[in-house]
Amino acid sequence: MPSSLPCDAPPCDAVPDERLRLIVDSYRRLTGKELLDEIPDNDEALHHPLWNAPRAIVAHGTEADPVFFYGNRLALELFEMSFEDFTRLPSRFSAEPLERDARARLLERVARQDYVDDYAGVRISGKGKRFMIEAATVWNLIDEAGNHRGQAATFSDWRAL
Repeated sequence: MPSSLPCDAPPCDAVPDERLRLIVDSYRRLTGKELLDEIPDNDEALHHPLWNAPRAIVAHGTEADPVFFYGNRLALELFEMSFEDFTRLPSRFSAEPLERDARARLLERVARQDYVDDYAGVRISGKGKRFMIEAATVWNLIDEAGNHRGQAATFSDWRAL
């Protein structure tokens, strides 16, 4: 269960700058679009615009059971979790048990195609509230050397169920 609600400031020391740059650069390379209206050149300057983006942004690593390493303020509000609790959550637990097979198929599709921009699915908050996300983009996190570093998602369309 979540220990507190999200804070108002980005967790500047919680996520290495290069991981934030990976989220932004992978999105650009794979989709041909920008994740943010303005992309700072300085990696340290990415914390604030990602944290305050008008869309939910989440990312998980490559563990056997991938764990979220990032969720911005909007994502944490929707998932009703603190940054600390969210970044200990295996990403599969963001979906209800009945939705996990569909989520697994989505991630396999992303692994094959590098990104999808038409995902919709039900998610569950830390307090058990269900919400539908729509028109989500899910993409692979691929570094400049071509190494797979995880997956990320963004969405700005959701509704409570």
